[in-house]
Amino acid sequence: MERWVKDFDSWAVCDACCGNLFDKTAIAFRKALEWSKRDEEFVKRAGFVMMADLAIHDKSAKDDVFVRMFPSIMRGASDDRKFVKKAVNWALRQIGKRNKKLNASAIKAAVEIRKTGSSSARWIADWTMRKKRVLIC
Repeated sequence: MERWVKDFDSWAVCDACCGNLFDKTAIAFRKALEWSKRDEEFVKRAGFVMMADLAIHDKSAKDDVFVRMFPSIMRGASDDRKFVKKAVNWALRQIGKRNKKLNASAIKAAVEIRKTGSSSARWIADWTMRKKRVLIC
């Protein structure tokens, strides 16, 4: 996984590997948090894409593993790079769609992200809350 992630150079390759392979591994949650702290654009994106994919695909995961992702999402929200901020937004929305408890936490996180003042943070918070995208369907 480490060798592959270092070679990512497009969002399509990143998202396909994370959503069709990496999120099915035993170390997926650990890598999501680890990669979300890295500086390389597509490695960082991979961390947040993994968070989104795990929220979608891992039906047996407990809420606490997703709650532990919120600090990374909060940090990542200030990254102005398009491919990172879109993945941060995606992770926040997908975690919020899992259940009512995580939904409330995601809304709270979006409100806090909005307060940070960076342009990417405002975009993430606004996009998350617009048309109730974070709310459970």
